[in-house]
Amino acid sequence: MQKSFDKKKFLSQNSIWLVLIVLVIIMSIAQPSFFSVNNLLTLLSGEAVKGIMAFGVMFAILSKGIDLTIGASAALVAVITASLVQPADYANAILPGLGTLPAPLVFLIGLALGAVIGGIYGAIIAYTKIPPFIATLGAQLICRASAKIYTNRPVSNLSDDFRFLGSYRIGGVFPIIIIVFFVMFAISAFLLTQTRFGKNVYAIGGNDQAARVAGINVEKNLILVYIWCSVCAAIAGMLLAGRSGSADPANTGLNYELDAIAAATVGGTSHTGGICRVSGVLAGILILGVINNGLVMLKVDDNMTNIVKGLIIVGSVVLDMRKNAKRA
Repeated sequence: MQKSFDKKKFLSQNSIWLVLIVLVIIMSIAQPSFFSVNNLLTLLSGEAVKGIMAFGVMFAILSKGIDLTIGASAALVAVITASLVQPADYANAILPGLGTLPAPLVFLIGLALGAVIGGIYGAIIAYTKIPPFIATLGAQLICRASAKIYTNRPVSNLSDDFRFLGSYRIGGVFPIIIIVFFVMFAISAFLLTQTRFGKNVYAIGGNDQAARVAGINVEKNLILVYIWCSVCAAIAGMLLAGRSGSADPANTGLNYELDAIAAATVGGTSHTGGICRVSGVLAGILILGVINNGLVMLKVDDNMTNIVKGLIIVGSVVLDMRKNAKRA
């Protein structure tokens, strides 16, 4: 016997996508050029970097933590890797005489740097029980200051190979950074839904003591959570450098962690832990992208855009708290 269609359950599980559809319709009516192919590609490429960060930070939020470091660690990785792909004869090279290293090697170095950064503050969180907010706030300050110590000026004149993923357009039209974004979405979805690690993170976020009793190594998994956050940030930092052609220790990734956390929150990742859908986070990224892009096209003041985003974030958390109260 076939089960009857549960309309209420369907709306509950897909409400975030319905909100996205309504927003797109409203923006398309308000500004007809919004739905043009060129603008949609601009929207997606503009949100790709923050979206990749969101795919990382959602793991931290799911585990009942947070990661405020991702913007600053993206900057640190960006300036270091960018300095490895400057020409040897470039007058303003950060490492004169080194020459341009192969882009694949530099990307691996960037990923390793990200993993080390995340592993350090992940271990601090896991073993000292310092609240993730405090630990990652401190790590944010350290990473941003380290980037500025490494170089006090933007790192520019980067090799074309290094810039490929951030700036290349297939056929001169389709930004390859969008493909990277969806590849990271697929990897995140796989990790969260098809691996023991993902199931462990859900369990830790739901009740870390129960997870420990069930035999889950809570500390090890928390370290892996923050390593993944930082690796996503490293990828985002290198893409930012590639897209803009430079890495600025002061401004690269500045406040990007706020948009990433906002996207994960709007997408339904609960700050009480244990609740997250990767598809919801994807929708959250797109919703914030539609708002950013649409309001810019309508020539709305930037401050008003931030007010709208702030209201949406607060509203999302209020709805999340009400849902959790009903479950309780």
